[in-house]
Parts: sequence; C-alpha cells; structure tokens
Amino acid sequence: QVQLVESGGGLVQAGGSLRLSCAASGRIISINAMGWYRQAPGNQRDLVASITGSGKTSYADSVKGRFTISRDNAKNTVYLQMNNLKPEDTAVYYCRATAQAMGDMVLRLYWGQGTQVTVSS
Repeated sequence: QVQLVESGGGLVQAGGSLRLSCAASGRIISINAMGWYRQAPGNQRDLVASITGSGKTSYADSVKGRFTISRDNAKNTVYLQMNNLKPEDTAVYYCRATAQAMGDMVLRLYWGQGTQVTVSS
C-alpha cells in the first residue's frame, strides 16, 4: 500500500501564496505521475496540475502562470506552489499518485486525504 499525506493548506488573503506538499510513503516500488486536484463545495473534483515521472507538467487553464507543480523523486514528494491566489481557488486540494507497491503487480491510483485552502477577498 501507498499512503499520501498532504500539508501546507490554510487561510490566505487574495494575492497571497501557499505551498502544498504531498509525501508518499509505504512499500513503494515506483511512482509514475503525480498530481493535484481540487474540489469546492457542490463541485466535482478537477485536475489542477500534474507531473510525470520524467518531469513533464500540465496545468488547468485557470491556474496557468500562477501555480507551479514540482516533485522530488528522492523524497517521493510532490509540491504545488500557488501564487497570486484568488477567492475562486478556495477548495479542498487532493494529491493523487499512480504507483506500484511491493507485492502488487500493477500500478494503482492513490489519493491523499485532502488539505483545505481558503482564499479571502
């Protein structure tokens, strides 16, 4: 099994910054793509940004130029640097990883528990 633990959420004023972290732990053989999703009340969970094992990134149009995703493969950790935050960025942010655990023959999707980001106007 693989566990994902997010941290770094909180309350910030519009225009401010936050940095989210997501650390993967467990009996990990490999981690492929990692990503950040968010879900606001009443909305579906949407992709914010993703990064492949080789470092290729992609972003939702709404965050391009403001958010940066990165990863540290040695630490099995993915980051989301969020700048110029807007009230509409308010949501629970979830980390997701595609990984293979020891004893498992396939890659599986894993989710973190989520971290709240609230941006006040």
